[in-house]
Amino acid sequence: MSTHVTSLTLDGLDQLSAHARRCVFWEMDPAAVHDSRGFCDQEFEKEAWLSMVMLEWGSCGQVAVLDGKPVGSALYAPPRAVPRAGLFPTSPVSADAVLLTTVRLEPAGEEMDLGTTLMQSVVADLVRRGVRALEAFGISDAGDRCDPKVASATAARECSPEECMIRTEFLEDFGFEVVAPHHRFPRMRLELDRDHGWKEDVEAALERLLESSALTMVEIGENAGARTPVGAGSSSGRTANRSRCDRPPRALLPVVRRK
Repeated sequence: MSTHVTSLTLDGLDQLSAHARRCVFWEMDPAAVHDSRGFCDQEFEKEAWLSMVMLEWGSCGQVAVLDGKPVGSALYAPPRAVPRAGLFPTSPVSADAVLLTTVRLEPAGEEMDLGTTLMQSVVADLVRRGVRALEAFGISDAGDRCDPKVASATAARECSPEECMIRTEFLEDFGFEVVAPHHRFPRMRLELDRDHGWKEDVEAALERLLESSALTMVEIGENAGARTPVGAGSSSGRTANRSRCDRPPRALLPVVRRK
């Protein structure tokens, strides 16, 4: 079996599962969905929303495919592009964060535990784009949540918080922390720069190393130009050579510890 996770593109919307293609729990205002019930083409609305976000902001999803079939997806976007983001008791999302709306796995994806792989792809994409944090609204005490195998078997089922939101436990397991407590819908946050600040220290150390190497090369060049003929027995030349040899070795890199 061949599994791969890729960024969602306009040409790859068919890589979303049936439910993910038509779910507009996050993408449409609940009042608009209610008013147009029976007349709303949800799959069209979802495709229009994805196209708008990708054209204005860039890729907003990661999809997992197993042997050419969709087995999981994770969607995220700036909170201003998500109508439901402002309707929770723990709203609003922080100004410096991107909102993770959906992590959905089909039965095969559940069996292969692809949730972590999807999340790692989301984080890698956002870190590369310079995003500081990822936030999500978790759902707690979802004891009546349907078994994923049953849920995926009926792709046309009604959207609901239990069906379309991310379990608080899953977010906690991945390192999210509660920033706005609530018994049902806590808002949770994952700092994306917490474990990546050490890279700046390494880059600074490398710059110092390059500068040190450049100075050493200059010194070697100057001393080479000042050499006396072989056998001349210049004491100054011997002193200069000895002083260079007696110098303590330069430290190549400081020890960098992760914060």
